[in-house]
Amino acid sequence: MSYQPIENYGIIGDLNTVALVGMNGSIDFMCFPDFDSPSVFASLLDEKKGGYYLISPVNSDIKCKQLYIPDTNVLLTRFLSVEGVGEITDFMPVKNKSGANMLIRSVRNVRGSFSYRMNCCPRFNYARSGHSAELKANDKEIIFSSHGDDGITLRLKSNIELLVKDGDGVAEFRLDAGQSADFVLELIHSDTSQIGNLQTFVSAEMYETMNFWKNWISLSRYNGRWEEIINRSALVLKLMTSKKYGSLIASPTFSLPEFVGGDRNWDYRYTWIRDASFTIYTMINLGYIKEAGAFMKWVEKECSDIGNAGYLGLMRTINGNNTPNETILTGLEGYKKSSPVRIGNNAKDQVQLDIYGELMDSVYLYNKYGEPVSYGFWKDLATQIDWLCDNWMREDEGIWEVRGGKRQFLYSRLMCWVAFDRVIRLANMRSFPVPSRWIRERDTIFGNIFEKFWNKKLNAFVQYEGADTIDASVLLMPLMRFISSTDPMWLSTLREVEKELVSDSLVFRYRHTEAAPDGLKSGEGTFSMCTFWYIECLSRSGQLQKARLYFEKMLGYANHLGLYAEQLGFQGEHLGNFPQAFTHLGLVSAAINLNSRLNDERNKNFYDGENQ
Repeated sequence: MSYQPIENYGIIGDLNTVALVGMNGSIDFMCFPDFDSPSVFASLLDEKKGGYYLISPVNSDIKCKQLYIPDTNVLLTRFLSVEGVGEITDFMPVKNKSGANMLIRSVRNVRGSFSYRMNCCPRFNYARSGHSAELKANDKEIIFSSHGDDGITLRLKSNIELLVKDGDGVAEFRLDAGQSADFVLELIHSDTSQIGNLQTFVSAEMYETMNFWKNWISLSRYNGRWEEIINRSALVLKLMTSKKYGSLIASPTFSLPEFVGGDRNWDYRYTWIRDASFTIYTMINLGYIKEAGAFMKWVEKECSDIGNAGYLGLMRTINGNNTPNETILTGLEGYKKSSPVRIGNNAKDQVQLDIYGELMDSVYLYNKYGEPVSYGFWKDLATQIDWLCDNWMREDEGIWEVRGGKRQFLYSRLMCWVAFDRVIRLANMRSFPVPSRWIRERDTIFGNIFEKFWNKKLNAFVQYEGADTIDASVLLMPLMRFISSTDPMWLSTLREVEKELVSDSLVFRYRHTEAAPDGLKSGEGTFSMCTFWYIECLSRSGQLQKARLYFEKMLGYANHLGLYAEQLGFQGEHLGNFPQAFTHLGLVSAAINLNSRLNDERNKNFYDGENQ
């Protein structure tokens, strides 16, 4: 095994967890059975110790291709050579009849003959726990039992003979044209398998899974430009949504580096309150009211501290519990030796005042386009807004979760204004009472931003009070409707963003300088989410041709399946956790706005007679 580029992977999932499947036929990352469960396969974070599940032709003279069955999350990995063509169909059933969490791999030869090898090498509990492997009497079933605290037991079933070697499941087999071999790895709920005839079971589950995804994507109401990439982003976002709880994780992976060899390696398998506004906005725009509603119910019911005045927890586990403390896995070397490898996230203890704005924006949008929020939830929100009246001026760590100390960040101040603005709008919409203080605080913050965060020398709004630097979160000022997209003060700020943070069409979130320390040593790539914010700002300001050019150039940075990590490196390599929900949320939002404005421009030109 060796480290594959992050962008060489596709993902499959069952709305409980996902697996990353490499172009070489190896599953190198899977936490099981839930997003935030300990890993079973993690060779992406340690090529020797992490564990993997490889199916590949023995012939080394092959080319590899990957594609999704259109409008599904069923993944095909193809092996092509002069000797023949073979393919693996990988998927996780969303509604399987046995009720077990499972991963299905079906190998088929399309043309010619191939000899294959299979190595199923689980390393339980983040590769910290040993395990036993028992080959059953029929030689077509292996039971893997973890010896660690995770205590899970997996069953590998196949219709070919298996062997156990040094605790791993192995097999060698040959397929001619039209022949297939099936493998099912399932979480054991009982001593008896409910699968029955394996080939029949796999075939039925594959078609049912394809139909599930095709039916789901057919509900999207987007039918504009770039529809294929929008649908793929929607499918990716759905994969990162919990079926049980309705929450959306930031990314299904942990500790993939933002800089190879650096220390910016974080665990993103949790739900940020910040994501609420962007998630609900995106889902509503695509027509997925049910998903938006499920997320809102998660916010209302699972986040128990919303009814208590004070700092809101900015992130939660998928079931609404407190995020675990940060722990370093000393036994894993990290992706390409990028250490430390972290699980848990200590940013959970930071003060980030912006989340009040994002929470209120999501509630306002759902109440407007989804269903009316309950009065009980409204009272809990009012308690938070009353607390914010006395605390919006505090320093915090800001949206980027810097570890270099608290400051008066512009973005946090902006989102406090959003919190007051949206709660007032919501109250007027529903005829709820509006305390006069909420209006005063909203207007005070509005003036404070123009007075304290405007830098006359730069002719721009800056990162924090008194700063001579700018950061990409300023791009949300017009997107949150704080300032007009064509206001001269905003346009000059946009020019400063282009001068300091934009490289061609790519955008850094901030510059790492002594003037703006973030408490970490290593650098990072450009933030793809920020690039899509920038494109939407260009679109909203009327710079449509530039916005379209940059958007379509950015589409070229997607991997071969249309997926994006958190960042892009200087050679176009994907960096950070993968795939990243925020990146795909930003892509969809930018596309919807740009498509709409291009349509408006086309219609205007037509009626002005330019196309007569």
